[in-house]
Amino acid sequence: MDSRIDPMAAFGISLGDAHVIRNGGGDARDALRSIVISEQLLETTEILLIKHTDCGLSTFKNEDAHAVVKKNLGEEGAKELAGLDFGPFSDPEEAVRSDLKVLKESKAVSDSTTISGWIYDIKTGKVRAV
Repeated sequence: MDSRIDPMAAFGISLGDAHVIRNGGGDARDALRSIVISEQLLETTEILLIKHTDCGLSTFKNEDAHAVVKKNLGEEGAKELAGLDFGPFSDPEEAVRSDLKVLKESKAVSDSTTISGWIYDIKTGKVRAV
């Protein structure tokens, strides 16, 4: 989701070479519907789960996000999102490990799909495997 990252340039892929699924925090649970479509219907055989340094999701807790929603959108907005996990995290490496576990344990993702986790460094533009 981060507008500072151009996935095509960052990973040297050309238009049409990859399905890029972007969401806040690079959250695997949030992306699962799109992952299943990509893998099952469009024959994707590899998933690279990528998070990045200096992520906005490391700047708040769920309670903070719910309070802002209530303040800005009122009781109805807060009620609609009650119980929603916005997916904040403080350690991107641990967040990658947690999401890799979700994908590898999911019965909705094929065991034959290659899954790896990465962290993109906003300052250097380099990626490293987790």
